[in-house]
Amino acid sequence: MKRAVISGMGVVTALGDGLDGLLEGLHAGQSAVQRMPGWEDYKGLRSLVGAPLQLKNEKAIPRRNRRSMGRMSIYAVQAAEQALADAAFDREQLSGGRVGCVIGSTMGGAQALTEAFEIMIPERDLSLLNSMKFFQCLSHTAAMNVSQYLGITGYVAATCAACVSSLQAIGLGLDLVRSGRQDAVLCGGSEELHPTVTATFDILFATSSGFNDNPRETPRPFDSRRDGLVCGEGCGLVLIEEYEHAMARGIRPWAEILGYDTNAGGTHVSQSNRDGLRICMANALRDADLKPENVDLISAHATGTLQGDAEEAGGIADLFGEDTPVSGLKGHLGHTLGASGAIELAATLGMMRDGVICATRNLHTPGKDCAGIRHVTDPLENHFQTVIKNGSAFGGINAALICRLMNH
Repeated sequence: MKRAVISGMGVVTALGDGLDGLLEGLHAGQSAVQRMPGWEDYKGLRSLVGAPLQLKNEKAIPRRNRRSMGRMSIYAVQAAEQALADAAFDREQLSGGRVGCVIGSTMGGAQALTEAFEIMIPERDLSLLNSMKFFQCLSHTAAMNVSQYLGITGYVAATCAACVSSLQAIGLGLDLVRSGRQDAVLCGGSEELHPTVTATFDILFATSSGFNDNPRETPRPFDSRRDGLVCGEGCGLVLIEEYEHAMARGIRPWAEILGYDTNAGGTHVSQSNRDGLRICMANALRDADLKPENVDLISAHATGTLQGDAEEAGGIADLFGEDTPVSGLKGHLGHTLGASGAIELAATLGMMRDGVICATRNLHTPGKDCAGIRHVTDPLENHFQTVIKNGSAFGGINAALICRLMNH
C-alpha cells in the first residue's frame, strides 16, 4: 500500500473567498446563516433560514463549458482551480490517465431539477427541455463537468450518499492512490442551496425553525437549545497524491491521510446510531494503526439535530471519553450536505496549521444528552497534529477520515 497525502485544497463557501477567507471568517466567529427571502411563499415550509453564497466570477469559465453547469458545478470548477494551484500541480499531467476525479453530492443540481419539472409538467412537453438542462440535473454533474473542463482522463466517479458524499469521495480517492491505480485524485463534494433541499429535511422535522427571526443563532451543534439543521451550499475539494509523487515535485503537502472507514448503523433509515458511529471511528483508527489517545482533535459532523448530535456525542464518548477536543463548524456555515466533509476537513487542517481551533459557534450550554465529551466552547490554542473527521447520512451511513498534519 502506497502512502497518500493531501497536496492541495480548494473551497468555495459562504464565509469568504477561498480557504484564507473561510479561515478568516471562522477565526472571527462569523455566521453565514440568514433568513432566505421568498421562502415564506412555500406553503408548509417551516425553516426559512439558510447559508447561501454569492456566485462570483463564473464568466471566467468559457461559455462552451459553462452551458452544462449549474451552480454546484461552477462551485466545483472554482474549488478545483484553487486545489490545483495550491498543490502547484502541472496541468499537463491531468490528461495522462494517471489523475482521477471523484466528486459527490446529495443529488444533481437542485435548481436545474426544479426548473426542468416546472418547464415540462404543465404541458407535458419534453421538447421544451434542452440538453444542457439535463446535464445540470445529472447526479454526477459536478464530477462530469470538472473532469471535462480540466481534461482529466483517469478514473472519474461520483459518490452519492447524502451528507457523507464528500468523505466517501475522499475515501475512494485514497483507495485509488494507495493501490497505485492513480498518482493523484481530485476529490470532495459540491452542493447548492434551494428550498426543495431544505424541504426534504423539513418534512422529517430535522430543520431549525425556531430561529427564523434570529438566523445567526442557529444551528446550535450539541447545544441544549438546538432545534435542527440549517442547509448551506458550497464546494470543498482536495488533491490526494501519492507521497513519492508529491515529494518528487518538491512540494510540501498539507497532511498525510492515515486511515478511513465507512459503514452503516443498520437500524434506521433517517437517524444516526451511536454504535455505528463508534465502530466507524474505531475501524478508521485500526486502518491508521492508531489508538484513540493518538488523536488530537475530532471534527464532528454535529448538524444541530436533536437525535443526530446526541448519537454522535455518545459514539465519541464511548471511544474517546472526555480527553479529546470536539469541534463543529456548522454553526458558522450551515450544513453544506454532500460538500460538508471536505469543506470542514479543509477548514480544520487550516486551523490546525494556524494553531487555533475556533469555538463551536452557538454552543453555549451543551445538552445533557451530549455530555461526556470535551466540547470546544472557546478558541483552543495548541499544537494539533492528528484529526479525525466524522460524517453521517441518511440510511445510517457513516464515514470517518484520519489525517496527520505535515510541516506545511
